[in-house]
Amino acid sequence: MTESTLSYFFMAWLNPQLLLLTAAGTLSGIYVGAIPGLSVTMAVSILISFTFSWDVNNALALMVGVYCGGVYGGSRTAILLNIPGAPAAIATAFDGFPLAQRGEAGRAIGVSTIISVMGGFIGIVVLALAAPKVAELALKFAPRDYLLLAIMGLLLVGSLSGESMAKGLFAGALGVILGLVGMDPLTAEGRFTFGTVSLLGGVHFVIAMIGFFGVSEALVQLHQIDIKPIKQDVTKIIPSWSVIAKYIPLSIRASFIGVFIGALPGTGGDIAALLAYDHAKRTVKKPSRKFGEGAYEGLIAPESANNAAIGGAYVPMLTLGIPGDAVTAVFIGALFIHGLKPGPMLMIETPHLFWFTVGDLVLANIFLLIFGLTGIRVFAKMVELRKGILIPAIIVLSVVGTYAIKNSLMDVYWMLGFGIFGYFLKTYGFQVGPIILGVILGPLMDESYRQAVMSTRNNVPAFLLDLVTNPLSLVLTLAVIFMLVNQTRLWPWVLKFFKRKKAQIN
Repeated sequence: MTESTLSYFFMAWLNPQLLLLTAAGTLSGIYVGAIPGLSVTMAVSILISFTFSWDVNNALALMVGVYCGGVYGGSRTAILLNIPGAPAAIATAFDGFPLAQRGEAGRAIGVSTIISVMGGFIGIVVLALAAPKVAELALKFAPRDYLLLAIMGLLLVGSLSGESMAKGLFAGALGVILGLVGMDPLTAEGRFTFGTVSLLGGVHFVIAMIGFFGVSEALVQLHQIDIKPIKQDVTKIIPSWSVIAKYIPLSIRASFIGVFIGALPGTGGDIAALLAYDHAKRTVKKPSRKFGEGAYEGLIAPESANNAAIGGAYVPMLTLGIPGDAVTAVFIGALFIHGLKPGPMLMIETPHLFWFTVGDLVLANIFLLIFGLTGIRVFAKMVELRKGILIPAIIVLSVVGTYAIKNSLMDVYWMLGFGIFGYFLKTYGFQVGPIILGVILGPLMDESYRQAVMSTRNNVPAFLLDLVTNPLSLVLTLAVIFMLVNQTRLWPWVLKFFKRKKAQIN
């Protein structure tokens, strides 16, 4: 780094006003992210309305803090109440909530905080060192590659479906159908609306998430209303170095998954977290516990990935002017309002802005560590409340969060309907994770497939040929085939075949 670069990097560190704005943004972002329905995108959008007259550095410092804090904050309620505060925390709930049920909420939040910060730092390092190269790779993704990525995501139902693969596939397919409700993006015709005008806008996946995770869990807990709440151990919030060191290799792998997925335009921390969770489930041979029953590995992988995805999302935004996710799309709007043009010329014409952003992201992650490790005792008390108080509070929080999305009472009805439906699904042994996965990935798969086929002039054989002739598409196709084989009865046969061949050679 040159002297001028260093001065831009530490600008937010040395200016008391920028320092306070970053701290305030990070702290408020944690609590915004913890409330279901109050998304980070919404918070940053609101900030634009009253920061447009500010100096650009002041506005960016506040918004960067809210962004980092909001992505992390969703893990708090995911761990404590099984209600992901943000879509990026969906995968966190799979093992985070079972840990809280075991009385380990304090340790779970402590571990997730430190791991989140590590993932955030890895994302920032990649942003600082490899931004142009990563952005260049992201630009090579054609619609067929996004289709393959979405298929890979849908194949995660094997990791999320519990004991029954069939039930997982059913839940995933149901989620895809829910995700396709609304107006067709190409023809503007209604799909699965049954003539109902209120369904033309589609089913917002956050509404489905709150219903299936929050309300359904509250209804399930009614069966255990007389059971005394588990006392949470909050004496050892900060884990020992030996505990953290054990999980560093997994955290690094998950972080790079997060950076890569975050750099792909239109994706985000939710897909990155789910892919990282699946990676952990496939690669960790001896987890601390069975996945889905409180494995720390199932907590560490998604928390590393969703925070690393922040740095990844900044890569295409700052270098190409293409948003990596919904929040960076809002950031692009903010930069335009302040007279700046994100894109290839940004780093040439205004290099100070790039290095200021990198330095401010580092500062926000430091504040994330401080604020994340404080207030855990207060948060943990939520789990220790009597169920007669906690369950109504969860339902009220779910209603408020849902109504806040679009100020629509119809959304509240849908959320409650999803909650009741989710309750019956859980009662009969179905997992709700695959449903949310389908709701998120269904539209992406639909749009990508149609764009890919249209790019070949509706020639399906030519589309299939592109999957194996393009190097990037070939790699993704092979990954999809491997995942399919790995989740079927063919996999044990393949392993036996190779073991037999090895024995014959020896």
